[in-house]
Amino acid sequence: KDRPQSAMKATKAISAKPQNAEMSAADAIKHLLMLGNATVAQHVRGFFKTGPGEYGEGDQFLGIRQPVLRHFVRDFRDAGIEVALPLLKSSWHEARSLSLMLLVKAYHRAVLRGDENTQKQIYDFYLKHTRFINNWDLVDLSAEHIVGAWLHRRDRSPLIKLATSRSLWERRIAILATFHYIKKGEYAETLRIAKFLLKDDEDLIQKAVGWMLREVGKRVGEEVEETFLKRHYRAMPRTMLRYAIERFAETKRRQYLRGEI
Repeated sequence: KDRPQSAMKATKAISAKPQNAEMSAADAIKHLLMLGNATVAQHVRGFFKTGPGEYGEGDQFLGIRQPVLRHFVRDFRDAGIEVALPLLKSSWHEARSLSLMLLVKAYHRAVLRGDENTQKQIYDFYLKHTRFINNWDLVDLSAEHIVGAWLHRRDRSPLIKLATSRSLWERRIAILATFHYIKKGEYAETLRIAKFLLKDDEDLIQKAVGWMLREVGKRVGEEVEETFLKRHYRAMPRTMLRYAIERFAETKRRQYLRGEI
């Protein structure tokens, strides 16, 4: 029931902005408040584990679905860090998501222009403010496109610092950043970071590492993934292993789960 309402609100809110006008962070927050849906917000609070002691404890949601939010991003022209920073510091989850979408968009524009200064500025901004990139969806929509992209042809030691951080989200940034390399057929960095995270206690890290190992098998070659797994799968948490072997044939999956490889 909420989808038509959200779409109607989105159209109304976006059309309320003067055509071709520059939008500020304050304008964006005002429009996001118009797009909110209490029913959706209640659902996503449970989905993102916002209860006491959970990883998303205290996070606040307006209840804006991703397709609506992504449509809203198109209304920005050349928004950069000056707009993204206030949004990233917002208590509203969707505002932080919008901020990261804008940064990814700005980074891509800078790549097309060959503007390394802006790319570096966005990368530095991102790592300086990781405390606000504090849920798995925020990491997943941004890490590969900013951190992974900037470090692609540079010293990747910052990934080790992230992988050994006390912050759950920085560790997830480290492994998700390597998705950028996997998509280019490179896997060494993914395997290197995976080794640092093999015995991580956090479920969200175990899932992320298993996912990236699975992507190595899917995009580079199953034999590459299996070479790594045969050396390390017995030390892996069960969740990580299950995610990593998800695409394997049933017989092979059972062998890994029983420790028979």
